[in-house]
Amino acid sequence: MTRDRNIWIRNVYYMLSYAFEELKKNNYEQIAREEFDRIQDLFAEILFKGVSAQLKRGLYREYVTRTEDLPLLKGRLDIRETINNRMRCRNVLRCEYDNLSENNLFNQVLKTTLDVLCHERSVSPVQKAKLKQLMPFFSEVDKIDIRNIRWNNFVYQRNNQAYRMLMNVCYFIIDGMLMTTETGKYRMATFSDEHMCRLFERFVLEYHRVHHRELSPNPDRIEWNICPEEDSMIDFLPTMRSDIVLHRADWTLVIDTKYYSHAMQHHFDKPTIHSANMYQIFTYVKNLDVENAGKVSGLLLYAKTDEEITPDLSASFGKNRIRVRTLDLNQEFSGIARQLEEFLEW
Repeated sequence: MTRDRNIWIRNVYYMLSYAFEELKKNNYEQIAREEFDRIQDLFAEILFKGVSAQLKRGLYREYVTRTEDLPLLKGRLDIRETINNRMRCRNVLRCEYDNLSENNLFNQVLKTTLDVLCHERSVSPVQKAKLKQLMPFFSEVDKIDIRNIRWNNFVYQRNNQAYRMLMNVCYFIIDGMLMTTETGKYRMATFSDEHMCRLFERFVLEYHRVHHRELSPNPDRIEWNICPEEDSMIDFLPTMRSDIVLHRADWTLVIDTKYYSHAMQHHFDKPTIHSANMYQIFTYVKNLDVENAGKVSGLLLYAKTDEEITPDLSASFGKNRIRVRTLDLNQEFSGIARQLEEFLEW
């Protein structure tokens, strides 16, 4: 099985499948059986199948305001510019009208991402050839500067829901771009720890949502457990939001996921768990256990690395138990699922 750093590339696909429901549909099933030498080829294949399916349904179109000089009135009349046309002896009307167009932000991002992958050295020639087949369908769509994309500005509704997964894949690709100062062109970077951290967190959450809905898995805001007389202090304290909280009867498990190149920190050559991570999960558990009844536990879950020593800890802090474990992503997916199930047996 081909690996990208410390994770099988096929497992990146499975993690994406949990993060984005669209990838579980028939159009993408073949991807799980294919071998990819690079993570970039996996994203290129996902994008190829996703865009191909969207082209069969038709590219999303939305109304775009256009301004044009026309012999007959269409839409709204711009009186000032029409008078200026008459003064220049031009017998036309300046009109503003809404036109249903494919040249919108969603399709512009798709075309730009396809173009970037077609010129990316780390993408295989086979994948590039497949992506180039799609480009003629975007002849009416403009390319945009990837630095100007505001990913939080996308508004999804019934007609463009299928674009949600595609935009997230484009984000993973484009957010990993580096602009070279010599030529001004874009080059794709390695799939970063920051991307994997977000994907790892989303995967663990969605896995529990799919297989353990009875545990009501959700990220949760945790309130500071301070004396009522000192409530005014809350405004000055940082917000606490856990990655995942699971509930079963009167038992609660807080899971905080971490993905690092090095899961252990070293102090005077002594390997230890990242202190900030330990303080974080400890704070979550203690503040969530308002009654100090010991019915809240914590799990600090790291993605396993190639380090000889990996985090492995289980200890009681007062009445609360906190465990630190690693999830090995460099194995068959059935093994990953088995590990996640074992964590719940606690």
